[in-house]
Amino acid sequence: MSKYEIQPYTYKQAEKLNVKITPSKYPNKKIDVYDVNSNYLFSVGSSKYMDYPTYLAMNGKKYAEDRRRLYHIRHKKDASIIGSAGYYAANLLW
Repeated sequence: MSKYEIQPYTYKQAEKLNVKITPSKYPNKKIDVYDVNSNYLFSVGSSKYMDYPTYLAMNGKKYAEDRRRLYHIRHKKDASIIGSAGYYAANLLW
């Protein structure tokens, strides 16, 4: 089970995307994503790396926004495929 603590920001994003989230059952991932019928979709977010809400809490808004911008540049290709793991990672964690 993942040690990652899901932040309120991520729960709000999940509500917008109409999905349910729980801490991941895999230690190397942050969250498990489920559809509205509780069918498992993906495990997203490497536990090795930080995300927007973590940067926001630790380093402030300016730094977090810059990290978010760089994340979206790096993951532009996979984050743009609606319904993919990259899409959910980008929209839930960033």
